[in-house]
Amino acid sequence: MSAHPVGRFPVPSVAEMPDDIRARVLAVQEKSGFVPNVFLVLAHRPDEFRAFFAYHDALMDKPGGLSKAEREMIVVATSNANQCQYCVVAHGAILRIRAKNALIADQVAINYRKADITPKQMAMLDFAMKVAFEAHAVGEADHAALAAHGWTQEDAWDMAAIAAFFGMSNRMANVTSMRPNDEFYTLGR
Repeated sequence: MSAHPVGRFPVPSVAEMPDDIRARVLAVQEKSGFVPNVFLVLAHRPDEFRAFFAYHDALMDKPGGLSKAEREMIVVATSNANQCQYCVVAHGAILRIRAKNALIADQVAINYRKADITPKQMAMLDFAMKVAFEAHAVGEADHAALAAHGWTQEDAWDMAAIAAFFGMSNRMANVTSMRPNDEFYTLGR
């Protein structure tokens, strides 16, 4: 196990956290067997912690046209392009588990265009990457390409929101020197 700090900023002890945050952290620990470092690092600022996880949950845990695995594909592909080690490793683990595929996260992270995914998923990732790096250039042709693969306008919104949210998350993870938990590297393999 790693002896490196989880991040650059002070991390409160679980006992010091506000009750609602402590309850969430303990629930995650009970479910996964460890506390993902993102919870510890973001607990440095409780109001931002609450806002971050409220939006995260609204995007990642809702029903809709995108499966939970496809949502994680967007996170892994865009996080790799943003060079966010924490999100690629952590969400790569979640992707492996949700897709029930030990190879998919590495394939999507390294080069999603060569990954073993469907043409529909490829169109999704092409759109998410454009949102992540050229949102100003997204236009009717991009929406038509999604529709041609069976994606709806609501799906396009979800893809854009996930790419945008994790762009912010990637930047904060990098600035805070957030370190992936060692446990993530072996999950789903």
